[in-house]
Amino acid sequence: MSEIAPGVRPAVLSDLIPGARVRDAALVLGGAALTGLAAQVAVPIPGSPVPVTGQTLAVVLVGAALGFNRAALSMLVYVLAGIAGVPWFAGGAHGPGGATFGYLIGFMVAAALVGRLAERGGDRTPARTAGTMVVGNLVIYAFGVPVLMAVTGMGVGAALAAGVVPFLVGDALKIAVAAGLLPAAWRLTRRSGR
Repeated sequence: MSEIAPGVRPAVLSDLIPGARVRDAALVLGGAALTGLAAQVAVPIPGSPVPVTGQTLAVVLVGAALGFNRAALSMLVYVLAGIAGVPWFAGGAHGPGGATFGYLIGFMVAAALVGRLAERGGDRTPARTAGTMVVGNLVIYAFGVPVLMAVTGMGVGAALAAGVVPFLVGDALKIAVAAGLLPAAWRLTRRSGR
């Protein structure tokens, strides 16, 4: 979370913005707000307590754009504010616990991991970006499904059917969007000389 020295290549897109401390604070809060806004696009899935939302796209984009530290902090702010009462979890929900709480914990880990991969160039080409986003989504599922099972009493098969399978096509579309957006943003920055 420091200034980029002259001649040093930025690790992630947000490193191109000047003013380290103010920039970092604004980016962390902006990433949390983007995720909260994306959560309001919530479509219920029959038979599942987990709705389709725009959150996972926001999480992986925040991770890739902000890098490890800022992305992790952004999702921590998102989760803690929601626990404290900000109604910005899926569909305006807030508070701790529930069948979807594991996915929220997964957001923090996924954003951090995607951020670390982006810092190492995982968002520079469409193929690498897609791979980075797949890893991020798998992390979200890895945290979400066990909590879904614990809270609802579902077995592994039922939890996968309710908490993963309905989201695969949507997540593939979100990954395709990210795989197009992030490398394009890098190309634009190279053209502008940054």
